[in-house]
Amino acid sequence: MFETYEEIRQWREETIGSVVDDHRQLNAFHDQLMYQTLRIAKETIESEQGPPPAPFAFFLMGSAGRSEQSVWSDQDHGIIFDGASQCQEYFLNLGAEISHGLAIAGYEKCEGNVMASNPLWCRSIESYKKQIHDWLNEDSWQSLRNFSIFFDSRVLDGNDEFLLKVKRESFSILEDRPRLYSRLVENFEFIKKGVGVFGQLLPEQRQGMKGEIHLKETAYFPYVNALRILSLKKGVSAAPTLDRFEILSYSYPFIEAYENDFRELLTFRLRYKKEAESYEKIHLLPLDRLSKRDKQQLKHLIRRGQQLFAKSKSILKEESSL
Repeated sequence: MFETYEEIRQWREETIGSVVDDHRQLNAFHDQLMYQTLRIAKETIESEQGPPPAPFAFFLMGSAGRSEQSVWSDQDHGIIFDGASQCQEYFLNLGAEISHGLAIAGYEKCEGNVMASNPLWCRSIESYKKQIHDWLNEDSWQSLRNFSIFFDSRVLDGNDEFLLKVKRESFSILEDRPRLYSRLVENFEFIKKGVGVFGQLLPEQRQGMKGEIHLKETAYFPYVNALRILSLKKGVSAAPTLDRFEILSYSYPFIEAYENDFRELLTFRLRYKKEAESYEKIHLLPLDRLSKRDKQQLKHLIRRGQQLFAKSKSILKEESSL
């Protein structure tokens, strides 16, 4: 049993090499690292401030919420509690301790502050429900982005039902206001091309990234966004994209043909990025490292993701206008 965050970091460094070739094993390992960090954080706050004033759940968002982390990942997490608003201060302190511990364990703090130390992501069940209404009513780019971030969530520790209650609320709002689906699609729609008109891979032109392709933005996002769109329409609360593929295939059989492409992409990403030394470089792939065959494979995977997104968008438009 680990007693310090530093011990967890050491365990990570010693063990991650044995799971880095298998997507599921790697993400199960990340879960265990974060769970052990959470355990120490809870013990620390309890020793200082007493036991939690209400039942709560700690949940993950982003790639961790979707169980799609690579070797390195930043922090995206929140706390939801079943209690009065006065309980928030305790849980904000817990969130800050969790963020501190995860940073030591090897997870960089989120630049966008999507962490349980931020009051926006540390709330009661009822407060989250109100926040969902506010985000969807505001209907701005940022509010819909926050809603999408929240939707890709799963509980790591605590009562799953707390999060499900809020997700069910969002499904109900969307069902009553189908116009919001098209607004959400617009929010997801910025996808880098990745492949040019002449069939060439398009590297980044930003300073410090030239000659590299951004795997997350060009190849990965189209699959994730397509499955998120369809999950919102069908009221699927599961966050991992692979789970969404399985559940949604009953309603949309056409997506089965794209599931293997997504699995291939996850394997491709691990193969090339398992030796990355930092989070900053985890999504960038130098094109000169790719063989001719790998370039062809990557182009195929990018095109397939864009096809899937376009089909999902078309289906959503059709169903929402009925």
